[in-house]
Amino acid sequence: MVANQRFVFIGDSITQADKLEDSEHIGHGYVRYIKDYIAINQPEALPVFFNKGINGNRILDLEKRWEEDVLSLRPDLVSISIGINDVWRQLDNPDMEQVTPVIFREIYERLLTQVKINTEARIFLMEPTIIEESVEAKGNILLKDYVAVIHQLAKKHEAIVVPTHQVFIEYLQKPNHQVLTTDGVHMNSAGNMLMAQAWLKTYNNVI
Repeated sequence: MVANQRFVFIGDSITQADKLEDSEHIGHGYVRYIKDYIAINQPEALPVFFNKGINGNRILDLEKRWEEDVLSLRPDLVSISIGINDVWRQLDNPDMEQVTPVIFREIYERLLTQVKINTEARIFLMEPTIIEESVEAKGNILLKDYVAVIHQLAKKHEAIVVPTHQVFIEYLQKPNHQVLTTDGVHMNSAGNMLMAQAWLKTYNNVI
């Protein structure tokens, strides 16, 4: 890896993680942990990080800003973390227009195709994490179909899957597991650490 490659992380509030209160606009979540890890371990190859997470985003919202927030940045790596709100809105706001797994796949496919056509970026697809810290919670059951879509698209578009949902579910089954979120969705420091560790383990296996 060479220095100053352009790494774009795009997603929802889990990615945003108070970036507007951070002078570097990287936030205090998993993106910060990833940057700091590389800065400490490979300072000679430190990328330029762009945090393009926005609170409340679903895949519909990513599509609206894809050109400005991804393609125009000429990324060398694009990391996408989306799907939590696509499911959560089904639980907390069932009357709004919902993003089914079919719609999720159609939009995600268009986004990945645009990256492949317009850039030479490596693509990392992060599985959506969890909705409530219980393996059998309704949100986690619903997430399975969206995780499956991500794996199908990764195979088709030669993208790399970060198994964040799998890692979280496995962690929740360990004895004496710690709390990972502040509200069942948004990460505390342990949750951000687990996300960053999963991302970095995947990244280090492919570079």
